[in-house]
Amino acid sequence: MTEFKNFNLDVTLTAMLEKLQFNTPTPVQSQAIPLVLDGCDLLASAQTGTGKTLAYLLPMMTKLLADPEHSALILTPTRELAVQVRDTVRQMIPQSSRLRSALLIGGEPMMKQFSQLRARPQLIVGTPGRINDHLQRRTLNLTNTKFLVLDESDRMLDMGFEDELEAIVAMLPTERQTLMFSATLPNNIVRLARKYLKDPKSISIGETSRPVEKIKQEVVNTSHAEKFPRLLKELDEREGSIIVFVKMKRTAAELAERLQDNFHEADAIHGDLRQRERDRVMKAFRSGKSRIMVATDIAARGLDIPQIKHVINYELPQCTDDYVHRIGRTARAGAEGNALCLVSPDDRRQWDMINRDLNPGAPRTSGGNQDGPRKPSRNFKGRRFDNGPRGGQGGPGGSPRFDRGSDRGGAGGGGGGASFWQRKRQNGKKPGTRPAASHV
Repeated sequence: MTEFKNFNLDVTLTAMLEKLQFNTPTPVQSQAIPLVLDGCDLLASAQTGTGKTLAYLLPMMTKLLADPEHSALILTPTRELAVQVRDTVRQMIPQSSRLRSALLIGGEPMMKQFSQLRARPQLIVGTPGRINDHLQRRTLNLTNTKFLVLDESDRMLDMGFEDELEAIVAMLPTERQTLMFSATLPNNIVRLARKYLKDPKSISIGETSRPVEKIKQEVVNTSHAEKFPRLLKELDEREGSIIVFVKMKRTAAELAERLQDNFHEADAIHGDLRQRERDRVMKAFRSGKSRIMVATDIAARGLDIPQIKHVINYELPQCTDDYVHRIGRTARAGAEGNALCLVSPDDRRQWDMINRDLNPGAPRTSGGNQDGPRKPSRNFKGRRFDNGPRGGQGGPGGSPRFDRGSDRGGAGGGGGGASFWQRKRQNGKKPGTRPAASHV
């Protein structure tokens, strides 16, 4: 079997791979690295978690180390993925190396980015919006950029970045090597590839529209009222890091708060958070300080956190591709993982659609509550179910509304004991304010 040492990579990179005990490349790495080293344009698709980042970073950094006059631009759809790519670069290259990198993303101070650019970095990682900002300010010069990487290309188009990509590509040299990596290959990606790539080589690893085989998938049919109690039960019975996915920003913040009230170490990540807060949440989750991360689909792609054991869909995604990406946060790099969907009556039509896409010919879910309400297990450790009176719930197909009644001692229900946040107020700490309701 091919090993990294058999590729013609820079000796610094080979030594670091050995130090990190990365010996055998993944299939996408085995196919992509020789093609990139040969100077080919590349369109590559593979399931999430298959090592696409190193597939383009290793050969590209080899070329940059050999030619200090040239530079590379890596575009990602989200700040989190950009940070992750930059961190991988730092992991592979010692601080003493002459290869400098810059991170250009929204939410970070401009002065800090100006300082990075004055150091003339060879490798620039960023999001399309902030890269365009620097181009308009003329603080970024792409004249010597010989490599362009579009990472998670399908996600960039989904997020509406096509105009930004056009503006950036217009500022790049026509003679360059362009690499497109994507989890899926819809028609708009194929069209974009024809536009930006010259005589590209194509790689497709596995079925990109299906989950990896090592993910154990479960579905629990429950009622709307029992969904949160069932979530508590599942969290109590599972070990290791867990991502809980929801649809809306406000739901993420409020669900994380409810979990904290029930003595779970939980944080929320969504599009309204400032970069500093996003970084704090990700650092706490990676280190294990926070076991549960409640997330919108901003965390569904690109994030590589190997220790994630479980993904729970508290609310279903909008489409099957998003479902595949969500549960792909677990079972990374050949590990095993678990994915659970909590399906209430309002969710069943959406689940039927996802299930039929993944399993053609699958029967529709029955209308009854197949799982039914269950009594708490003995190992609940005193956690409350918040079953007291509460305010209303969202309309059909909407996300539940978490009112401050019952255990929160506020309007909307009978007052219970002092909650986690009330105790914070009594101790002089001001809780965070509610973000406005919006997606991602």
